[in-house]
Amino acid sequence: MKLATFVADGRERVGVVNGSEIVDVSSIAPNMNSLIADWSNLKDKVARLAADGKPSYQLGAVRLLAPVPRPQKVMAIGLNYADHIAESGAATPEKQIWFSKLPNAVNGPNDPIEMPKASSAIDYEAELVFVIGKRCRHVTKEKAPDVIFGYAAGNDISVRDWQFHTTQWLVGKSFDTHAPFGPVIVTADEIGDPHALGIRCLVNGELRQNSNTKNLVFNCFDQIAYLSQAMTLEPGDIVFTGTPGGVGQSMKPPRLLRAGDTVRVEIDKIGAIEARMVPEA
Repeated sequence: MKLATFVADGRERVGVVNGSEIVDVSSIAPNMNSLIADWSNLKDKVARLAADGKPSYQLGAVRLLAPVPRPQKVMAIGLNYADHIAESGAATPEKQIWFSKLPNAVNGPNDPIEMPKASSAIDYEAELVFVIGKRCRHVTKEKAPDVIFGYAAGNDISVRDWQFHTTQWLVGKSFDTHAPFGPVIVTADEIGDPHALGIRCLVNGELRQNSNTKNLVFNCFDQIAYLSQAMTLEPGDIVFTGTPGGVGQSMKPPRLLRAGDTVRVEIDKIGAIEARMVPEA
């Protein structure tokens, strides 16, 4: 099932995407967090309403928001594809390298991304995103698939100079609008193996990143097993799983983003998010 948060008739709604239409299921759950938290009880009701197809909107006539517009946590892992590690000149990490993108960075899948006044060193990072479906702690790698609700495409927009002001990446990764993801959440049962998905990033139509999630150093299940030792994961928490090689900073010379550029992230079985880079208002 493909689930989305969208705005229609001036109101935020939750819907199921069926082809070119989106069926409003807000009568069952008022927002995505509540839908995810009670999914085991609501799944069949949502499926029946989606099959009925009413009320529905044309997908092109609504504004898609981030599927989870207000996540409690947005976690992200660094240096997690071998080709990206190589282009960064770093050693392969023995332990997972984690940082957070704060919730103010969350952005819709097609909404403009700001070029901040504070920097011009803005870079793209195509990433598979997964969404936690159950409150959990101390999850084994073998049980990790059971707590993933679904998957989306994300772009870990990075302000490179600010990222490396210190060894802590949080601020450089958390500028406003710099965590777009979507366009939908594809539920885990529809994805199957999340570690066999083609992932690409295009800037102004030029292919910059082209890889597959099979190349993750620490896969999605490794990540849950690690994170859940430290923190309770909650329904609707978002995890960015790392980016492959081809980022702008590592090109010679660097090819960072400019105002007016269009950045597109595509992932097999999920779809694409696409945004225009605009000056900070």
